[in-house]
Amino acid sequence: MADPAIPRQSARGTALRVEGASFGYRGRAVLRDVELTVPTGGTLALVGPNGAGKSTLIKAVSGLAELVGGEVTVLGRPLARARGLAAYVPQAETLDPDFPVSAADVVLMGRYRRIGWWRPTGRADRAAALAALDRVGLAGRAKVRFGLLSGGQRQRVLVARAIAAEARLLLLDEPLNGVDATSQEAVLRALGDLTADGAAVIISTHDLAVAARIADQVCVLNTRQWAAGKPGDVLVPEVLREAYGRHAVDLPGGRTMLVEP
Repeated sequence: MADPAIPRQSARGTALRVEGASFGYRGRAVLRDVELTVPTGGTLALVGPNGAGKSTLIKAVSGLAELVGGEVTVLGRPLARARGLAAYVPQAETLDPDFPVSAADVVLMGRYRRIGWWRPTGRADRAAALAALDRVGLAGRAKVRFGLLSGGQRQRVLVARAIAAEARLLLLDEPLNGVDATSQEAVLRALGDLTADGAAVIISTHDLAVAARIADQVCVLNTRQWAAGKPGDVLVPEVLREAYGRHAVDLPGGRTMLVEP
């Protein structure tokens, strides 16, 4: 990741390869012409306006949306045989905060992929859950009911659940949306630790400053892929004006401000 406070590790393989792919629902593509390669130890940021297809791409790789055309491989396997290889982190508000589980219980769910839903969790699984909570700065909140945590803390718990799964590819859908600064830094630090250990991270965000800070690659989407590459090559006014249309406003000094409807 690009932040000097976040350690990095060189790529050792390919975590995700997308070749001429289209994604959507019920056979209908809502995102087309995607070409991406994400190495292990790398971070890809997906940016674009609302409805651009960022969440659809992430959900398709995690098995929650469809590959309508093209080819996708996850850690060397075709997408159809890759379910469970990646850890998906949804937005915190998509979960029911009234469900009576603790923060540790939610993180333990990340272990089910390894041990099976039908088997009880053991001492090693509980230790892994606590270690994951510690990595996002919430070890002291393990017994607190998930719904009583703040929005930022709930998002950190979901990231900890993905960490506990020990997946080599993490897919995060707007994990920083509406979270406080402390939670944002905790999430970014945890993701940096994971990439330093060789995991790959794909994160969707509306915050271009965050994308430039953390990502090795940025992909600009708006129903199709408009550009992909290094942040300095992609997050430039001419690309953003084309992709965002009327939502891109030029500022003095060659900067661009994005205004959502």
